[in-house]
Amino acid sequence: MKKKEVSFTESIIILLLLLIILGVAVIKFGLSPEVPVLFTVLLMTFWAKLRGWSWADVQDGIKEGIEVAIIPIFIFILIGALIGVWIQAGIIPSIMVLGFHLISGSFFIPSVFVVCSIVGVAIGSGFTTISTVGIALFGIGASMNANPALVAGAIISGAVFGDKMSPLSDSTNLSSAVAESELFAHIKNMMWSTIPSWIVSFILFWILGNSGQIDASKIEHTSQVLQSHFVISWWAIVPILLMLVCAWKKIPAIPTLFINIAATIIMIFIEKPHTSVSTLNNLIMNGFVAKTSNSSVNTLLTRGGISSMMATVALIISTLSLGGMLMKFKVVQHAMDPLVRHLHKPASLITVTIFSGIAINLFVGEQYLSVILPGRAFKPAYDKMGLAPLALSRVLEDGGSVINYLIPWGVAGSFAAATLGVPVLQFLPFAFFSLFSPVFSILSAITGIGLKRINK
Repeated sequence: MKKKEVSFTESIIILLLLLIILGVAVIKFGLSPEVPVLFTVLLMTFWAKLRGWSWADVQDGIKEGIEVAIIPIFIFILIGALIGVWIQAGIIPSIMVLGFHLISGSFFIPSVFVVCSIVGVAIGSGFTTISTVGIALFGIGASMNANPALVAGAIISGAVFGDKMSPLSDSTNLSSAVAESELFAHIKNMMWSTIPSWIVSFILFWILGNSGQIDASKIEHTSQVLQSHFVISWWAIVPILLMLVCAWKKIPAIPTLFINIAATIIMIFIEKPHTSVSTLNNLIMNGFVAKTSNSSVNTLLTRGGISSMMATVALIISTLSLGGMLMKFKVVQHAMDPLVRHLHKPASLITVTIFSGIAINLFVGEQYLSVILPGRAFKPAYDKMGLAPLALSRVLEDGGSVINYLIPWGVAGSFAAATLGVPVLQFLPFAFFSLFSPVFSILSAITGIGLKRINK
């Protein structure tokens, strides 16, 4: 059968159908996203065959989709191992005990947001912030009977802010490169939408954090349990400092994680010289299993290991397989093309660019593609309209990378949910920074405040 060019109408119908299937399955019926995503891959496969594409074309689309996530998937595996050894070495329990002494119950939620924001900027990785300091802060919140979804929202909001504003961040460098803007000028220009989003988020976390839901009475008991079952010491900060040094030296994520895992294993052997190789292997593979007298602590600290990341890896592979097919058969491209041709005002152009990034996050589930595709599609329109590359690079961040944390089948969203143990749809209403970033970006476009134009 002869292959025909996919029309705009057909592209829109396909995308809407896929979105309805995923939305109804995950939101309406509360299903885990893996099976609905696989079902959409099945539908796309049959559609491709009916349109004349070969099995080889389908497989190429799947391979091309997965290819972009090979490095993130490997990073997830290393983070799973890191979490297990960090708990065994007492690093996360030590951070929790320190946090109990430094953070008051009434100021806890906004403190979580501020701490994760600072750590995120220093490290340049939202994933690492969530999976290290984030887990410790989540444990403190659980000990205070804080709303898990609210704590997760504060952790993720701070981590996303840090990732967005750090010159060490992959997504920040990518947005700058795609739009052809200078990196530090890009970070400075993002403040027009980022600072208002951060301030509004902080105010909301302050209000919700003082709603009387937090019970600080359990803190002392939890602290005693941690001190009696883990090695709580000052040198637990060494791996954290090591991670900051690696970030400062601009060492990539994979060697940074390997270095940190190796350093933590050395700590484990110093603290417990009789630890066997098989025990260490089980810890890295299956994670840490807490066996304290406190069931809440056991639930909090029984986590980590390579196996804990496999469900997330399966979801990422399935989602990116679907995204690869949509790209291979140019469904996404043909849905975007008419929009590009009919935009003549800066406000409408920026608004459509942001919603395109959100749509690609929904359909493809990959934050890098949500930056790359709108960037390539809309850049000529920005140039033609006299808007500077800085205008485009900021919009790509506000509608692209920060939104991926809000998508249940997205790479970042599924990772955060698996790491903190809170489903995306539960923490989504409290991920204020990700929710407000596109809003303030659109307001900047409408008012013209902070909107950079080409100097002629």
